[in-house]
Amino acid sequence: MTDRPADPPYGLVARLDELIAARPTGMASGFAPSGTVRTHHHGGYKSAFRGRGMEFDEVRAYQPGDDIRTIDWRVTARTGRTHTKLFQEERERPVLILLDVRASMRFGTRDTFKSVLAARAAAVLTWVSVDNGDRVGGVILAPSRIRSHRPERSQGRILGFIKAMADATADRFGTEPAAPEPTLADALVRMRRAARPGTLVFVISDFRDLDTATARELGRLSLQAQVSNLFVYDRLEAAMPGRGRYRLSDGADVAVLDGDSKAARDAYAQHLAGRRGAVELLSRQRGMLFVPLQTGQDPADILHPERLRHGWSAARRTAA
Repeated sequence: MTDRPADPPYGLVARLDELIAARPTGMASGFAPSGTVRTHHHGGYKSAFRGRGMEFDEVRAYQPGDDIRTIDWRVTARTGRTHTKLFQEERERPVLILLDVRASMRFGTRDTFKSVLAARAAAVLTWVSVDNGDRVGGVILAPSRIRSHRPERSQGRILGFIKAMADATADRFGTEPAAPEPTLADALVRMRRAARPGTLVFVISDFRDLDTATARELGRLSLQAQVSNLFVYDRLEAAMPGRGRYRLSDGADVAVLDGDSKAARDAYAQHLAGRRGAVELLSRQRGMLFVPLQTGQDPADILHPERLRHGWSAARRTAA
């Protein structure tokens, strides 16, 4: 009889029970960005499309083609001109989440790997959206494949989506990749095909392979959806721990990091700062929200972005 392999230690792989437990208590309303995107609040919202619905909007002069059943006879009698009622429909807004848990996300020096933190953040967003009546789905970018999930509202389908997040953090865990990983640009193409005007999109990644193709796909996505970019990082990526020589290994090769060299420390810090700056600039130019999220922080803080700025500031002070 073959013994069952032991589960990975805490923080290396997300467990289904912890993603279920990530459901915030009470009703959270999401968060609102600056820039051209006016709101990222979850739940029902008033559509820009006019039509018959449950909520009265305004009265205007009757025009040929208007439904005669919406004529406002009181205003018509008072003014002597035919007027019709307009209604504003309540329409749901689908929420799509792109969760990146590829090899570069499997790193962390505080509490969990970036991949686990990303999965927890995705779970928080999923539960908040469900609790506010939205359909939720998205794309999971794992080391071996990209998996799409159609927006759903049913409890069973949502649990399936959450389970897929947990499973993805264990995809190829502890093994050498058999083939090149799919790219973030590939996953964004999937998202763009699934999004429709007004869709609320969250991209949760370290954006390690940000390139021209990725920037182009993000820009295209921002034209048809309201996009938030959650930039996941670890403090050790932002700055060396201090002076000294550090041996690093990926399990196969070993390298030495020279922390005594100021040039090396500056180059090290610039590596992450440059990528972060590129994602933040692109977000600002395209009207997308940019939110940095550091390992060791509470994933529920994504609902309150002002709490997340301090982590990056502390990391930059360490680099200096």
